[in-house]
Amino acid sequence: MREFDYDLFVIGGGSGGVRAARVAAGETGAKVGLAEESRYGGTCVIRGCVPKKLMVFASEFSGLSEDAGLYGWDVTGGAFDWGRFSTRLNGELDRLEGVYRKLLSASGVDTFDCRATLKDPHTVSLANGEEKTAKHILVATGGRPVRPDMNNADLGMVSDDIFHQETLPKSILIVGGGYIACEFACILHGLGVEVTLYYRGAQILRGFDEEARGLIAESMRERGIDLHIGTNIVEMDCAGSDDSDTGMGGPIQDTGETVGDSGMSHRGRQSGDTSDGPIRVKATNGSSRVFDRVLFATGRRPNTDGMGLEELGVKLGRGGQIEVDAYSQTAVPSIYAIGDVTDRVNLTPVAIREGMAFVETVFKGNPTPVDHALIPSAVFTQPELGTVGMNEEDAREQEEIDVYCTSFRPMQTAFIGKPDRVLMKLIVSKANRKVLGCHIVAPNAGEMIQLAGIAIKMGATKEDFDRTVAVHPTMSEEIVTMRNPVRSA
Repeated sequence: MREFDYDLFVIGGGSGGVRAARVAAGETGAKVGLAEESRYGGTCVIRGCVPKKLMVFASEFSGLSEDAGLYGWDVTGGAFDWGRFSTRLNGELDRLEGVYRKLLSASGVDTFDCRATLKDPHTVSLANGEEKTAKHILVATGGRPVRPDMNNADLGMVSDDIFHQETLPKSILIVGGGYIACEFACILHGLGVEVTLYYRGAQILRGFDEEARGLIAESMRERGIDLHIGTNIVEMDCAGSDDSDTGMGGPIQDTGETVGDSGMSHRGRQSGDTSDGPIRVKATNGSSRVFDRVLFATGRRPNTDGMGLEELGVKLGRGGQIEVDAYSQTAVPSIYAIGDVTDRVNLTPVAIREGMAFVETVFKGNPTPVDHALIPSAVFTQPELGTVGMNEEDAREQEEIDVYCTSFRPMQTAFIGKPDRVLMKLIVSKANRKVLGCHIVAPNAGEMIQLAGIAIKMGATKEDFDRTVAVHPTMSEEIVTMRNPVRSA
C-alpha cells in the first residue's frame, strides 16, 4: 500500500477549508496539511463578510444624531474618521486571523504559508519548493473579484480594495447591480461619500424578489444615492488626460456577483494600486462625469488559474469553476472541492457545510450529500433584505401560489416623519399550503430571516404561521398576522 505524507491536504485557508481541515484532524485523527498563500480566514474574514458588516455598522450611525434629536435628545453629530475606523478594523482582522491559525494548530493541522498547486492526483507542489503527498486533496481556494474587459479598467477598484483605502473619496461611481454593489453603495453613502451607481439591467438585485428589489431601489434613491438603471460605462480615463489616447472599451458586461468563502487573494492588480486621481467616465446615457473613484462590482471568478487542475483531468466549467458531484468529488477520485471555487452557492456558511459534509463522507464513512435547498441569506443594504426560498416570479412558474404581502411605515421612523417603508412577504403553495418563500425588507431583516428560515426548512404551512401569536409591537409580527392573500398566480 502506498504511503502518503498526509491523509488530507487542503489548499485554501478560508472558512470552508479550515473547517474541513480541523474537523478531519480533530475528530477523526487524520493527518492533515493545509496551504494558504494569503491570509487565513479567506474572503469572508479578511476582505468580505466581516469587514463589510463592520462598515455597515459604522455607516448606520450617520443618521442617529438627527433621529435622536427628533426623539427629544440634544445630540450633536460629528464627522466620520476613516483613519480611526480602519485602524480598529485592521486590528480586528488580525485578531480573527490569529484565531484561525490557533484553531488549526490546536487540531494538529500542519500549515504552510505559501501557494500550492497540483502535480498529480496525490501530490501538492508548494511555492517554497517542497512537495507533499496526500491520499485525499481538498481544493478550497474560493474566488476573487474581477475587472471588466475594457480599456483603463485598472483605474477602478474592486471590492477587495475598499478596505485598504488611506482616505475615503468625496465621490464614487459604483458599477454593478448585485448585492456587493448595492451594499457598498449604502455603506459609502452612510459614511458621507457622494455615491452614484450604474447598472446596465432593468432593476438592481437580479434574481431576488421583484417587489423586494423595487423597494430597496426606491429606498436607496430616497437616501440620496444617485441610482441609474439601464446605464453602463462606455469609456473611462484619468480626468485631464488626452481623450484621443483612450480607446473605447465597449460597455461593461455585468454578470452580477456573489460573495462567500475563499482561501486565496485575487491575483493581478493588487490592493492600493488604483488611480489616486479623478476619473472621467462616459456613460451609455450620454453623460460625461468625473468621480474621485470607480468601484467595479461586476463579477467574481473562481481561483483555479494555474493550479494544474485540468492537466490532471479535473473538469472546469466555462467560468473556471471546478465541477463536482453531490459529494463535492471531482472527476479525479482523490480530489474534492468546496466553496466558491465550485460556484454552487457562494456563501460562507454553505462552504462550511460543504466542508463538514466532505469530512462525513470521506473520513467518517457516512456519505453525506450537500443540501443546497432553502438557504436563508441577507443583503446588507439599508434597509436590509432577508430572503429564504423561492421568489414570487419563480414560484408562479412552478405551481399555483397565493401571495401574502404587506408594506408599511415602521413605528420607529414613522413617529419622526420619515418616509421609510418595510416589506413582509410570504409565497404559499395552493396545493399543500407550505410556505415556499419568505422575503423581508426592513432594518435587521437578516436577523429575522434566520428564524423564519428554520420554520420554512421544516416545511411550515401558512396555517402554522397563522397559529403563532404575534409579538407586539414589532415589525416582524406582520409575518404571522397576514390573513388574506393579496393575489394568486
